[in-house]
This record gives sequence, C-alpha cells and structure tokens, in this order.
Amino acid sequence: MSDVNYDVIIIGAGPAGYVAAIRSAQLGLKVACVDNAHNHKGQQSLGGTYINAGCIASMSLLESSKLYYTLMHDAKKHGINVSEINLDINAMQARKNKILHELSEQIKVIFNHYEVTCIYGQGYLLNASEVEITPIVKGKPYVISAKNIILANGSKSVELPCAKIDNKFILNSCAGLAMTEVPKRLGIIGAGIIGLELAGIWRRLGADVILLEAQEDFLTAPDFEISRAAYGIYTAQGLDLRLGARVISAKKADKKVILDYQDQDGIHHLRLDKLIVASGRCPNTEHLAAPEADLLYNESGFVHVDENCCTNIPGVYAIGDLTLLGPMLAHKGLEEGVFVAEHIVNQHSPINYNVIPCVIYTDPEIAWVGQTEQTLQAIGENYKVGTFPLKSTGRAQAIGQIDGMVKIISHATTDIILGVHILGAQASELIAEAVVAMEFSASSEDLSRTIHAHPSISEAIHEAALNLNGRSLHIPPV
Repeated sequence: MSDVNYDVIIIGAGPAGYVAAIRSAQLGLKVACVDNAHNHKGQQSLGGTYINAGCIASMSLLESSKLYYTLMHDAKKHGINVSEINLDINAMQARKNKILHELSEQIKVIFNHYEVTCIYGQGYLLNASEVEITPIVKGKPYVISAKNIILANGSKSVELPCAKIDNKFILNSCAGLAMTEVPKRLGIIGAGIIGLELAGIWRRLGADVILLEAQEDFLTAPDFEISRAAYGIYTAQGLDLRLGARVISAKKADKKVILDYQDQDGIHHLRLDKLIVASGRCPNTEHLAAPEADLLYNESGFVHVDENCCTNIPGVYAIGDLTLLGPMLAHKGLEEGVFVAEHIVNQHSPINYNVIPCVIYTDPEIAWVGQTEQTLQAIGENYKVGTFPLKSTGRAQAIGQIDGMVKIISHATTDIILGVHILGAQASELIAEAVVAMEFSASSEDLSRTIHAHPSISEAIHEAALNLNGRSLHIPPV
C-alpha cells in the first residue's frame, strides 16, 4: 500500500509535466509532481531541460553573442564607434543562469499558489496507480498513489559510440551551453536544430566552428527552398558546414580532440579544442517503469500512446518527448499537458498536430508550419507558391536584418493555406500569424486582405500572400 494518495501524479517537471500539474490543480485535483532535475549549482530546478539547459539557455546566450558581434562588427554602420570591447564569458553565463533561475522559481511560485506538491526525487512507475519515489537528497524510497499518472520524463541527448562524452573536451549539448571559455576551434557533430543553434552562438563569440553532418542534404525538415537559402546565409557568416561527413572516431589527446571523419573524398582528420555532440535527442525512458508494470514502448524506446495520450496501462498517460505524437518540441508538450489534465476530468479539446509551428533559434531564425513543397510534390498535390524577400521591406532595411524570405503555399484550387515558411528576423514571432490562419482554415486571399502595419517585418507575410497571385506591391511578379 502507498503512503500518500493523490488524484494525479506527474513524473517530470519539464514543459509538459509542470503545465499538466498546474492545469490539473486548476481543475480542482490533488496533484503531486515528481522531478529530479537540478541547475548548475546542483540545486533542484523545475522546468526540465527546456529551462535548465535547452531552449531558454540557448536563446539567452544567442542574444548576448549577437550583441557582442554587433558591437565588434556592425556598430560603425550606425555611426557608433566603440573601443575597448572586452568579452566576459563568465558574466554572460551568469546572466543566462539568472534568467534560468528566475523562470524556474516562477514555476515554483505557481505550484505553491495551486497547492501542487513538489517532490524532489526519482519517480518510478510501479503499476497503474503507484509510483515509487527515491529521494535525491536523503531518505528511503517510499510509494505514493493516484487514480491517474502522467509520465513526462522528457528526452536526453543521443550518445555516439564514436565520441564518448566526458563533458570536458567532448561535450553534450547541455555542456556546450555552459562553456566558460571560447574555444579557438570548435567541432560540432550534427548540423540539425541543436547543432546550428550552438554553432551560431560560439561563432559570434569568436570560435572557428566546423559542423559535421552525416546527411548529404542540409536541414531536411524545413522547406528545401528555405534550407538552401539558410545554408548560404550561415556559410557566409563563417560556419564551416561539411555535409555527408560521417564521424569515425573522436578522442582526447594532449588537451585536444582528435577527430576522424569520412566523406565522399575519403577520410579526414581534425584537431579541435572542443567537440560538441549534437546528434539529436531520444526519449528518457530508462528507469521509467518497473518491468512488471508492462508499459509498452516502440522499437525506438518511445512510449506507445493513442490519440488521447493514453498508454496501454489504464489511467497512465505519456506526454511530451516520451511519445511520437507530434514533434519533440516544448510547446507541443505544453499543449499535451493541458490536454491530458482536461481529459482526466472529461473535458476533451483535441490537439491539431498538423498545425504545430517549428522554430530554429539561429540568427536569422527559421520557422515553419504545415506542409513543405517537397512533401506536396511527393504526394502529387496541386499547389501554388508565393514568396517575398525580407530585404524588400522597409523595416528589415531599417534594422539591418535583410537576410531571409517568407514563403506561402496554398492549394491550387481552394486557395487554403497548406504551409508557411519563414527565414529571417523574428521568424519565431511571425509564424504565430500563420498558425492562427491555418487553424481557422484561412486562404492566402484572407492573408492578402488583412491589413498589416507599415513598416513592419510582418508585411513580408502580406506580400508573399499577394505574390501568390502575382499581385505583390513591392517586387515585380515572378
């Protein structure tokens, strides 16, 4: 028998977990949230990888690196002369850590307000109603029970046998965001979302960055036209992108990392100061459930769920990065946390997994929602395309961020928007307009008839919609 009873137990306090806890408590349920994450000081820190070592950490450092780069290289264009610019990585990291701490504490305050019991320990699913807690600090394991259990353990970095991580010379992505010195020569395995975000930060701070990507094509998830444009922009920024490069081995030697990789031209050798392994993430299902619980996984280790995030165990749910429902994104987990909490009390508001925005927080950013042109071509769908370059907007010119474009794809017959793809400044903010439009089944004509502020970056969306029918006002028709 268990020592304590709840209505809902959540294992994991990342985006999916902490939102599930808050929404459950808002609905009048007695909630416990179990989490074992810690910050750089080894203290309990709610928010999961998303806050402690992921998106927020990356964006914080990116903003600092952009400011430093602007002062070093672009300030004179604005008539600003700056001398004696000194880089203090420790201060930069301290700013980042302060932001992470404040966001984590904010979750704690909300938990206290809604009387969510926060348990610092390792949660282990025993059966349909019981969770064993192993305290992190001290104490013996004990058991708590609930009518409903939500698994929200998140994900972890994929490890490669050819590059054993020691987090001193060969780092995972979390350690790659915590470096206190700028490496002269930095290697990154993986030129996907995580690798590109890290590369942009350290390149702006002065590192020579080499990205090794095993795939022959660059960024296959976004629309190919956007990926091609992004490749040109990032290489012009100084990133050394090597595609079709399969790493054979990476080892520490004489306070350096010696890396061998193979491409179509043969085997190559690199001598690096640091190496970051950014080859993706996998579900954090190790030590998640007891074998006798009989929790069902797929061949890749993801928890099997139905369309309501229900596992094969009655009353047990899995959300966020643990499942293959939708992409492994924080905002997908946030929505699933709300969805499951409401599902428990018989409120059913389905998630539209077809209209989830994806963002790469580089500079310029990449954001997209819906179908890509290559996918529509593969299925033989009739479509039409409208594009507009950011450089043709007055706002982009004024702020000096002219790289990028907006691309809108609509159905050739109905004009319903099928996909929107943005490369450029504030793409992560601009994509929200496209998401709302697609959620309400808008057409490109709807966007073209919507008045946008002038001057603004968002005008590029308006102009792309106009250009889809050859009516752009600020570029000649293609």
